[in-house]
Amino acid sequence: MNADTVPPTPLHRARRSALPVLAVLGVAGALYALRGPLLMAAPMCGAGQWDRCLGTFNGVVLMTLVTVPVALLVAWVVARVRRAAGVADAWRRSLAEVGMVHGTVPFLWLTLMPGGGAGVAPPRVSLVPLRDLVTMGPLGIGGNLLVFAALGFFAPMRYAALCSVPRVLALGAGCSVLVETAQYVLRLDRVSSVDDVLVNAAGAVLAGLASRRWWRRPAPLTPAVSRVA
Repeated sequence: MNADTVPPTPLHRARRSALPVLAVLGVAGALYALRGPLLMAAPMCGAGQWDRCLGTFNGVVLMTLVTVPVALLVAWVVARVRRAAGVADAWRRSLAEVGMVHGTVPFLWLTLMPGGGAGVAPPRVSLVPLRDLVTMGPLGIGGNLLVFAALGFFAPMRYAALCSVPRVLALGAGCSVLVETAQYVLRLDRVSSVDDVLVNAAGAVLAGLASRRWWRRPAPLTPAVSRVA
């Protein structure tokens, strides 16, 4: 054993074991709370009425959960191909890529879903920080925190250049600005708010901190070896 290696203490092992348990309990609690709306959307999605299924929040969430096994299968296949090709960290890279897509696209779909006055109502902009935050409510704040949570969680696991909190914050804020701009340009009958940018970016940072132990670290620089003439 390396002399510099410190064996994990019982407290550290307990913390590592508690994180997956807390994550499972959190997901189970969210599913229990949403069981009613998800069951309401199930008949429409099961009947292939995609306009009604994917046109509602409940339907999008239901299809996101249903397709989780498919996403894991895709990540497993891609990881197998990469491992056969000798790519390092094949499973982490594949899982991060699939996780970013599967966890972000549904929320982008929801945020770009047109309102009742799309194309008719004039674009609305709110540039005063924290003014809209009090009107969002717990559900609205929670939803905004999740928009780029998957991106903040998985992007540093895939790209070493994003392995810092300021860069994850910039990634979440930049993507959120693009979404708010698209809502304004496309006249989706939604309010383009600076508070949405702030909460979305905060969600990306919080998720990134949750995955910090699995971030892909930059390769250490090897010192140049001088040649002897």
